[in-house]
Amino acid sequence: MKTDTRSASRLRHDPLVRGLGWTSALLGVPQVLTPAGFARALGVDDALRHRSATTAVGVRELAAATGLLGRPHPAWLWGRVSGDLMDLAMLTRALKNHDGRGLGRTVAATAAVTAITVTDVYAAVTRTHRSAPMELTATTTVARPPDEVYALWSDLKRLPDFMAHVDEVRVTGPRTSHWRAGAPFDKAVEWDAETTQEVPGELIVWRSVDGADIDNSGEVRFVPAPGGRGTEIRVTLRYGLPGGALGKAAARYFGEEPHQQLDDDLRRFKQIAETGEVVRSEGAPGGKRARGEFRQHPARPLTEAELKEALA
Repeated sequence: MKTDTRSASRLRHDPLVRGLGWTSALLGVPQVLTPAGFARALGVDDALRHRSATTAVGVRELAAATGLLGRPHPAWLWGRVSGDLMDLAMLTRALKNHDGRGLGRTVAATAAVTAITVTDVYAAVTRTHRSAPMELTATTTVARPPDEVYALWSDLKRLPDFMAHVDEVRVTGPRTSHWRAGAPFDKAVEWDAETTQEVPGELIVWRSVDGADIDNSGEVRFVPAPGGRGTEIRVTLRYGLPGGALGKAAARYFGEEPHQQLDDDLRRFKQIAETGEVVRSEGAPGGKRARGEFRQHPARPLTEAELKEALA
């Protein structure tokens, strides 16, 4: 109950939530009072079906405004998202059957509703505190012995060098650290973690402590690769993605697919362990487009000195 009360209080003073509440109010009043005029402003005629649809949308907007401004809850935000999708469907149908008069206004209205939908999805995902438990696994082979690979991974301050969404890791004690990372939709999250088990050259296990923005845990195993070909790194991550299952789907839609993130992180770690830096191709001179945070050089053949060192 205390958690629900704190959540409601936080949403009540959230500028974005209140802004969306007032947006619903400002849209709902004219739709209910003057549905014919509002329909014409959208570039459609004031036929009975359009007036009825406009009034219904206005009532829905006023209900959302009452909820967001009076008793804010993530459910009202998701209600706005559902309403946005219905509005887009109606506007798309209006565009398809348009007679040409006022077409520009209808196109502008569709663009505006699309922008509002993006804002509503962002607000709903980032203000929903339910989480969808996820477990991710990934494996890669690094052409270095387990002790070297373990030493590089256990140097926590270097983790942001290859973990794209980790901004900072600060060691706070013999077995504790503080993490700051990016989350879907450019939201920042922080947490404290503790190492619960560590076997040098073989295993690192950790978990977040109470109060983390995102509860998470995981392990990294360093296993000698068959035939003396280096080290197999086996990573398992477990965490709750903010926004529940719908938040996970929205994050994937906006280019934040967690499995791909982990695969990319391991690929960069392999490059750092084997070459000392992240290598890109000539076809991607800016590095990762989403962040562009890695200082990289073009792919090139090994120098004579590097070749001798690799063969040594």
